[in-house]
Amino acid sequence: MNSLEDKIVLITGASSGLGAACARIFAQGKAKLILNARRQDRLEELAQELKTEYGSECYLLSFDVRDRATLEQSLSSLPSPWSNIDVLINNAGLSRGLNPLQEGSIEDWEEMIDTNIKGLLYMTRKIAPNMVERGSGHIINIGSIAGHQTYPKGNVYCATKAAVRTLSEGLKQDLLGTPVRVSCVDPGLVETEFSLVRFRGEQEKAEKTYQGLTPLSPEDIADVVYFCATRPPHVNVSEMLVMPTDQSGSTMVHRRTSS
Repeated sequence: MNSLEDKIVLITGASSGLGAACARIFAQGKAKLILNARRQDRLEELAQELKTEYGSECYLLSFDVRDRATLEQSLSSLPSPWSNIDVLINNAGLSRGLNPLQEGSIEDWEEMIDTNIKGLLYMTRKIAPNMVERGSGHIINIGSIAGHQTYPKGNVYCATKAAVRTLSEGLKQDLLGTPVRVSCVDPGLVETEFSLVRFRGEQEKAEKTYQGLTPLSPEDIADVVYFCATRPPHVNVSEMLVMPTDQSGSTMVHRRTSS
């Protein structure tokens, strides 16, 4: 097992859901955490929790990964003790709407493409060269089952997650000959704020996504991410597709009716 003690781990979208769960498990592994998200207040709460629970050192970066200028400036300005990132977890991502493509919102499309694809690219482009130069590093991208199997009305979201999967594969090819590792972790149904964001706060619609089944928890996926990061340096877990037992495909879900 590869120890992460005192390693620097940058997590995007760290203020809730999978990102916050990853922060907790990496904090338990004694990593030093750079936490990124748009919501500064949430990051501060999480950092305080991690310090109290695990004595963790955290450095907070509050910006939207879609904002390339701020992203580049923030990463270029990291203090020396934080500048050599060992693990990058590209977790920031979202879905907006559930509409036939011909009725889709262009604004929603742009938000998904700019966050899920371009934000990941901006972050990777900024951090990967230093990993190559140092001869050490691991980039872990959070994809989705939606990148494997399209589902009705999921058109653009599915396309962005297919891009995450393809970019992960291409990045590993481009890094061949270096010790830098690349993993893509693709969850099925996970109960987070994902559906609440997709339906813009409509609680009833969001809850129906997980009705009648036992979804994955953010901690389930954080365990998988941590597993990838702690393999010996010669082991690269390229891709992991993880679903609840109640799911066997993007559109195949077993829902139990309440008695």
